[in-house]
Amino acid sequence: MAKILAVDDEPDILALIKNSLQKNGYIVTTAERAEEVKIESLADYDLILLDVMMPGLDGITYCQKIRDIVDCPILFLTAKTMETDVINGLDVGADDYISKPFGIGELCARVNAHLRREQREKHNILCASGIRFDLSSKEISVKGKVIPLTKSEYGICEFLARNRGQVFSKEQIYEAIFGYDGESDSSTVSVHIKNIRAKFAVYDLSPISTVWGIGYKWL
Repeated sequence: MAKILAVDDEPDILALIKNSLQKNGYIVTTAERAEEVKIESLADYDLILLDVMMPGLDGITYCQKIRDIVDCPILFLTAKTMETDVINGLDVGADDYISKPFGIGELCARVNAHLRREQREKHNILCASGIRFDLSSKEISVKGKVIPLTKSEYGICEFLARNRGQVFSKEQIYEAIFGYDGESDSSTVSVHIKNIRAKFAVYDLSPISTVWGIGYKWL
């Protein structure tokens, strides 16, 4: 049974999240401030829902603080709709975001999709463009060195590498990785790919190509 942490300074939002996800069989812990969460407890959670705008330690700062010590999906809850705010969240390691106000169906669909991806069994080794995928541990390495990718970044790389040479739109990539049936958000995929490219550039590699007007492909 998956354990979920929800952090939001609005008690009504926390109550909605807790009641909705518990009905889906999840164990939900809530906190109204990031400072209330003990760092040593973070390893217990399979997914974290994190409000962006909170008094004291805001969600983006907190995500940046904990990203290196937790590897579970982090989803932002945000009332902000500007693309720059979404980009800031993804840049510090978030996997996805849910815009407020959100419906119970959307919340559960997003959470279910990310947890399914976490639990998906993967085996074998995949090599593409001089890059080694360990499909069991969900790690990518170059010349024996592991690339520090987030879960979403890894998922995009594996999806494109498994379909090497095929071009996919941002919407197709989003649906394949997150499994959400609603409207895709192209900025999510664009920012993840920007971050992926920066990490591979350290090794003078550029495996993801942009096909202008269409999407992306793995070379």
